[in-house]
Amino acid sequence: MPKNAITRRDFLRLAGLVAAGATVSACTSVYDKLAGDPKPLIDWPSIDDNFRLLSRLTFGSRVEERQRVAEIGAQAWIEEQLAYESIPDHSLNLRLQKFETLTLSATEIADWSGELFDNENQDWAPTELRQATLLRQVYSHRQLYEVMVEFWTDHFNISTAKGDGWFLKTVDDREVIRKHALGKFRDLLWASAHSPAMLVYLDNQVNHKGAPNENYARELMELHTLGVQGGYTQQDVMELARCLTGWTVKDSFWRGDFEFKPETHDDGSKTVLGLTLEPNGQREAEQVLEVLATHPSTARFIATKLVRRFIADEPPPELIERASAVFTQTDGDLRAVLRSILLDGLVTKNALAQPKFKRPVNFITSALRQLNAYTEGGEALHDYLSRLGQQHFTWPTPDGFPDRAAAWRGNLMPRWQFALALAQNEIEGTRINLPELMKAAKARRTSEMVDQLGTLLLGAPLPAQTRDDLIAALHKAGAQDDESLPSIIIAGLVASPAFQWR
Repeated sequence: MPKNAITRRDFLRLAGLVAAGATVSACTSVYDKLAGDPKPLIDWPSIDDNFRLLSRLTFGSRVEERQRVAEIGAQAWIEEQLAYESIPDHSLNLRLQKFETLTLSATEIADWSGELFDNENQDWAPTELRQATLLRQVYSHRQLYEVMVEFWTDHFNISTAKGDGWFLKTVDDREVIRKHALGKFRDLLWASAHSPAMLVYLDNQVNHKGAPNENYARELMELHTLGVQGGYTQQDVMELARCLTGWTVKDSFWRGDFEFKPETHDDGSKTVLGLTLEPNGQREAEQVLEVLATHPSTARFIATKLVRRFIADEPPPELIERASAVFTQTDGDLRAVLRSILLDGLVTKNALAQPKFKRPVNFITSALRQLNAYTEGGEALHDYLSRLGQQHFTWPTPDGFPDRAAAWRGNLMPRWQFALALAQNEIEGTRINLPELMKAAKARRTSEMVDQLGTLLLGAPLPAQTRDDLIAALHKAGAQDDESLPSIIIAGLVASPAFQWR
């Protein structure tokens, strides 16, 4: 072991002190080379009042975003982000060019998998989708939009591991979630209900007259619209399932496209939520979708989930009521609802006093973004996400990845392992430019280095006593040379409890 190397045991001890207060892939894609490394850091403020705000609205606040908010103010920055279509994302788009399946139809993905691999390779499209999603979260300038994409991905959860989801989810992600993430809820719900990926995931392709399958009808009410306390009954579920008979997916020509089969549809009259429906084929379920999209229980359910995602695990009732009213008044305009939550909840009411625990994706992306890391978004990072329990598009049940701290706080060891591997540039395809970081930090003494890196990663320096104890422990552990100190300090800060919250 080199003279000044630090053991993992020493590292964990140092991480505990903070709590009290390079192998890189040679096979870099040509598109990654064209996109280049992240914009070099210049400097960052000594104390950042907007740090926690940005931590809620991004996948980790980059220095350039913190500088932008300081320049134009939080409200103007939020408005800028809500108008995401006007924000250029050229560098990200270059990085995404290497993924062949993102723009293909479901039929093409299924067919090409067989042609390219002489059999159905069910890993190709999901792997590309996971990697592209991570790169979007790390590199996109449209951060609030990407946060909302993640929110709706959880809300309308589909696992690529079930059935034909391996080739259908890519299209669902493109045409349902990403297309409507900041549009009208009505359009998002409509697109999801007609999505082959959703119909297959929730078994509606086997929903036939005489043998109705209630799975999708139940989740459509319980998880997608009204909520479990939304006022529907078991009879409503059964009747909606009858409306949805015949909604299926083509399995031969144009495989993976939506199809309505009149011959398998129940033509009897139905009553759902007090609405009597005469026989009308596909239109029956679509009439129910219109009711669900504008129902008061839907407004409240969606408002509650959004407030929980951005504000607190236990959402403030007054903010839910305000957001629910905006949802109703604007016919489910998601930008208007989000504007109400963010400006009333985050900016003017100081709801940031209630921290949110970082889910695994946010933990990893925030470390990469705040340290200005370069990454190819490859399998090495997704292995860590798998160990942490949040590999993209793999949650098996329809409720989506949990959004409360209790679900995630018991699996910290892989976070510490990731922190150390990242800081020492041991993750294949990912690297931190330590010389650039140290140049931007302008730190001449160890105490200045700890203060600067603390501000970069935590929004403010560590308390003086905690900082001094950390430095003393570093020296005791034998980490005293200029080359090893930055990576050890970074690892300790990323592994610290303070970094786990946003």
